[in-house]
Amino acid sequence: MGKSKSKYLFLYLKTGGGHLAPARSLADYLKHNYKESVETILVDGFSKTNRLVRYIIEDGYRISQTKAPWIYETLYALYKVPFISELNNILLSLFIYPYLKEIIKEEKPDKILIFHFFLIMPVYKLIKKEKLDCSVFTIVTDPFTAHPIWFLNKNQNFILFSEKLRKRCIEIGIAASRINVFPFIIAEKFSGKRNEINIFELKKKLGFSNVSKIILLLGGGEGIPKGEMIVRHLVRGLNNIEIAAVCGRNKNLFDNLSLYTEQKNLTNIKLYGYIDFVDELINVSDIVITKCGASTFMEILFCKKIPVVISYIWEQEKGNVEFLTENKFGVYEKRVEKLPETIKGIFSNDKRFSEIKRNISESQFENGVEKVANFIIDF
Repeated sequence: MGKSKSKYLFLYLKTGGGHLAPARSLADYLKHNYKESVETILVDGFSKTNRLVRYIIEDGYRISQTKAPWIYETLYALYKVPFISELNNILLSLFIYPYLKEIIKEEKPDKILIFHFFLIMPVYKLIKKEKLDCSVFTIVTDPFTAHPIWFLNKNQNFILFSEKLRKRCIEIGIAASRINVFPFIIAEKFSGKRNEINIFELKKKLGFSNVSKIILLLGGGEGIPKGEMIVRHLVRGLNNIEIAAVCGRNKNLFDNLSLYTEQKNLTNIKLYGYIDFVDELINVSDIVITKCGASTFMEILFCKKIPVVISYIWEQEKGNVEFLTENKFGVYEKRVEKLPETIKGIFSNDKRFSEIKRNISESQFENGVEKVANFIIDF
């Protein structure tokens, strides 16, 4: 009888794609490269949680991001108070714990990988109470300025994605031996090289001209905030462009833009709902207008495209914006009405356009998925 596979449990929550994306990327890599020795199981920690709690956390996150980001930012500030963070963690843990107990006792994983800070407390509580023998890794999906709840428990095996965050962890009392830094994890399809022939073929496949500049609006699963307003300003302020707008699950945005393009008889705008070929759209684009979520902006940079950031979550994504602007990888412009002028300034200035593209290319971003996978395997 052959040796049984080791079970790796990947735990995430659906509060934005930034937690699921690296979990799925790492699980896919292990499934493809270690299929004989590793079984990967992805689990949404809220699968059997009280509907009201799930609505407050998942839909509350979505609504606050698209409609009222100040709500999330206020909560983020409050979470910096240890008492409030601990109390919130304890309350949520009461709802998450029963399902995690059920799934962990059923699967008996050899290793557990945590991709959301709300899952840390119930997992460690369960391991201690049930005296389970398994390794646990906490993958901090915020690369530069991470949510404070990640670090309430300082005795974890942390996987981080920047030296900046490593230094911050040491400053708050986390032992260096518990910190492991790797390049950021993204899906391998974003880190593959495409030549000019590939891009030409992709444009033809997707129905784009090979002459016009292409601007992509990309904001994750819920679409980009102020998406309709952005499109209207781009149409009025720019000539000889094509626009691709990914609306995700935001049906209102899709319907409103569909009506607008129909009324104006605009043939240079392509609208998409929730799709699985975002990598192709990024690769055919010249500029990507986006939020500054970790996975999204790293995917853009890996495709060697120029991100123009229109919004970010204070303070959680502040480090992402600083990384972009300080290294001159892209532009931050929160004023929607200024976007056409900003984009003109990039397209019309060959020196500036070339400088940004060169900065991105010379950085030689590395996909950390292989290194993280090997580290977990060998641990």
